[in-house]
Amino acid sequence: MSIKSAVIKVGFGAFRATRMHRLLAPLTRGRGAILTFHHVRCWRPADPAFAPNRLLEIEPGFLDETLRVARALGFELVSLTEAVRRLDEPPGPPFLALTFDDGARDVNTFALPILEHHQAPFTMFVATGFADRTARMWWLELERALSNLDAVDVAVGADRLFLRTRSAAEKCAAWDRLYRMLRDGPEERLLAVTAQLAADADVDGVALVDEMCMDWPEIIALSRHPLASIGAHSITHRMLAKWPEAVARNEMAASRARIEKRIGRPAPHFAYPVGDATSAGPREFELAAALGFVSAVTTRPGMLFAGHRAHKTALPRISINGLWQRPGMVEVLLSGAPFALWNGGRRINAV
Repeated sequence: MSIKSAVIKVGFGAFRATRMHRLLAPLTRGRGAILTFHHVRCWRPADPAFAPNRLLEIEPGFLDETLRVARALGFELVSLTEAVRRLDEPPGPPFLALTFDDGARDVNTFALPILEHHQAPFTMFVATGFADRTARMWWLELERALSNLDAVDVAVGADRLFLRTRSAAEKCAAWDRLYRMLRDGPEERLLAVTAQLAADADVDGVALVDEMCMDWPEIIALSRHPLASIGAHSITHRMLAKWPEAVARNEMAASRARIEKRIGRPAPHFAYPVGDATSAGPREFELAAALGFVSAVTTRPGMLFAGHRAHKTALPRISINGLWQRPGMVEVLLSGAPFALWNGGRRINAV
C-alpha cells in the first residue's frame, strides 16, 4: 500500500470511528457534488497483486450502494446541466450529478441497468479518439506491458532504467517508479516510453481501446437514452496543461464539434483529461469559458458551493475509487468533511 493510500485509510477510519463527518456535514457538504466514475464491471485481474489501475473500476453492486446511500442522505440525483443551473439558484436539497469518463463500454453493460433502476441522470464524457480508435490509453498499455514483461530496459529522458518485473512485487515497484517519472515529465516522452514498452511486450494499443471503449454506434445509441447526455473529453486524452495553448484549444473545440456532429445534439460540458492541477489549470479554465462550455469539470476533489457559480469551468468532482469499495465510505465522502481537510478549508480551488 502506498503512503497516500495508507493516509486515506487512516483518515476514513478516523471519520467512521468518531462519526465526526456527520457533525461537520452541515458546514462541509455544500450545495452538492459531482461524482466521477470510469469502469463499472464484474472483473478480476489475472494477478490481483498487480492491478495498478484497479482504482478506476468499481463493482456494479457498489454503484448501486452509492446511489442508495446518496438518496438516504437526502441527495437528489440530477443531470449535470441541472446541477450547474442550481448553483445560480437559492439553496435547496443537496444534489448529486453522475459522470463517467472515457466512454467505457461496461457502462452500457453493467451501469446502465442500475442507473435506470434509480432513475439517475448521467453524463458520459467521450474522448473522440477512443471512439475513433486513434487515441491511446497509455495507462492501460503500461499496466499490460509490465504484466507481460520479466524486465524493463528503457530510456526516460537522460535516465536509463533497467527494472526486474518477474514478481508482482517487482511489477508494483516498477509501476510506481515509471508512472511517477512519466507523469512528472512532458507528455510526449510519456507517450513515447509507453509505446516502446507496449511494443516490447506485444501489447496492441488499438485492440486495448477497442476492448474497453464504446464505438460511435454505441455512443449514438446511448445519447438517445432519456437519462444520458454526452460531454466532450478531448480528442486524444492529452493532459492539456502540458501542451501549447493552440493544441489545448483544438482538443477541446474539435472534440465537441465531432461529438455534436455524430450524435446530432449539443455537448455543452467538458471534462479535462486526468483533470488534476498538473493537467488543467487557469489557462484551460479560461479556454473552456471562451469556447462557450456551460461547465468543465476537473478531478480536483471537493463539493460544490455557491461560490462555484463564478468558476463553472473549474468544477471539482468526487472520484469513486475502486480501492475503497467499503460500507460507510460513501457517507463519509458525501459529508464533504475529507475534502475540507484535504483542501485546507478552501471551498474553491481554481488556481
